[in-house]
Amino acid sequence: MNNQTIPVITIDGPSGAGKGTIAQMLALDLKWNILDSGALYRTLAYFMLQQHIELKDFEENMLFIKNNFKVKFDPGTIGEPVKVIFNNDDITKKVRTEDIAKKTSDLATDPLIREFIRPCQRDFMVQPGLVADGRDMGTVIFNDAKLKIFLTASIEERAKRRQSQLKRQGSEVNMRLLLQELEERDKKDKERKHSPLKPADDSVIIDTSNIDPVGVIKAIKKFL
Repeated sequence: MNNQTIPVITIDGPSGAGKGTIAQMLALDLKWNILDSGALYRTLAYFMLQQHIELKDFEENMLFIKNNFKVKFDPGTIGEPVKVIFNNDDITKKVRTEDIAKKTSDLATDPLIREFIRPCQRDFMVQPGLVADGRDMGTVIFNDAKLKIFLTASIEERAKRRQSQLKRQGSEVNMRLLLQELEERDKKDKERKHSPLKPADDSVIIDTSNIDPVGVIKAIKKFL
């Protein structure tokens, strides 16, 4: 089937802007497939950790990794994270830890890793359509998507959301440290050489600081 006939909505933006929630709600509403590209990188970090493969040894282990890297996503239910199914096991909780997040951050800047992940991401483009959530979905991976959304929010609001999310997971977080980590992550994402975080030229930019998720979905659906 010609991929050009498969509709794609990309949802990009910095950490805490609401990409995951909006992508999940949209995928459930439209009954489309979902790609959580951040979780795809996290799953790769988790798998490499499991197999004791260091980043410096990635190239020589690439064929083994490729043959064993089978990831699926299930939008699940609103309020719960998108489910990550790896080799038929639900590893959602295992990949959504701060430890895996830090390891993923190092992986995601490596051009070889990004080259490896790209075809994996595009494999999610199947009928009836795809909602793709990430940081370079509209600029690099699906640059021919018909609808590109870029979500943003103030750093304070994003830190509050992250704090609430971590509290629900049973973690206590220092707000000052959280703000510092977000600032560092934003800087890293925007300044990286490969696929820096920025809106695509033809994307619709929505500031979610003062809009609830239902309002954001309504705004997006006006462009569908």
